[in-house]
Amino acid sequence: MIGELPAFPWSALMPLRALAAEHPDGIVNLALGTPVDPSPAVARAALAAAADAPGHPATEGTPEFREAATRYLKRRLGAEVAETAVLPAVGTKELIAWLPAALGLGPGDTVAYPRLSFPTYDVSARLAGATPLAVDLTAGPPASAPKLLWLNSPSNPDGRILTAAELREYVEWGRKHGVLVVNDECYIEHGWTAEPVSILHPDVSGPGHEGVLAVHSLSKRSNMAGYRAGFVAGDERLVRTLLEVRRHAGLIVPAPIAAAMTAALNDDDHVHEQRLRYAKRRKLLLDALLGRGFRVDGSAGSLFLWATEGRPCWDTTRNLAGLGILVAPGEIYGPAGENHVRLALTATDERIATAVTRLRR
Repeated sequence: MIGELPAFPWSALMPLRALAAEHPDGIVNLALGTPVDPSPAVARAALAAAADAPGHPATEGTPEFREAATRYLKRRLGAEVAETAVLPAVGTKELIAWLPAALGLGPGDTVAYPRLSFPTYDVSARLAGATPLAVDLTAGPPASAPKLLWLNSPSNPDGRILTAAELREYVEWGRKHGVLVVNDECYIEHGWTAEPVSILHPDVSGPGHEGVLAVHSLSKRSNMAGYRAGFVAGDERLVRTLLEVRRHAGLIVPAPIAAAMTAALNDDDHVHEQRLRYAKRRKLLLDALLGRGFRVDGSAGSLFLWATEGRPCWDTTRNLAGLGILVAPGEIYGPAGENHVRLALTATDERIATAVTRLRR
């Protein structure tokens, strides 16, 4: 039975969006993490070439996609995964939201997630009729064992990156207590002051992936948020279960999208080019925030800066909206974010430069 869903978090931000939009030089929207730079040419070409797709696609994806995904995991992340342990998804938010339900969790089960985190982890428990539980993971695994534990490294919103040793502790704890450990790795290509590690790396999970899944997105890696393109990999038994459920539910990645995903996963050049763009924007925005008296915490990875003036997040959000800069109040990600705001790097060079100018006045 689906539990009561929380209010959609971004609705509360609409009045401040309207305030920021009143600025005579226009709004600088740093509240959302949606990419603004072009999708890679290789993906667009592959999409166009596969546009003639009269038949139903396979839920498990094409052989070419599965090969590209496993090659990517090995080449970029050092993880050896069988092609039968990879499954495409219609965007990773959809996958995250329905994963506990698809794996059979329900009333009486607990889904745990970091107390400062992406709101969809909480929603994933409610959609399954399970109990959502926000836990403080700063000191390691929780005292009690849930049925499923969400991790997110690099994390949204605070950019925390878990080390291989920290991830290994969660994996070993999960196997000991029968807890499925799932790491959302959508920002794994974006480490700035530390190097992200996949939960599927042998230094973390050992030679196998029992009780472990990793979620990957092409939205942030390849500027393909509009394609709704992602995948899950890891424990082959669990991936097979997800495959059967998704077949019944009709959760199938369209064939042209699968072709675009394949091309993007086979290409690293566009990822490098995008990282350079984000690194430039990050430095400009970080320097401007520090110069204005903000403290920036965490932010070792992901596409955000986690900043505080030492005051309630809604006050800071309102003050910045008065400058025409819209940011995300930290409270959206849990009570632990009550004194922080999240600023996204996903704005054009021109809009980032405009924000920097306004912050320096």
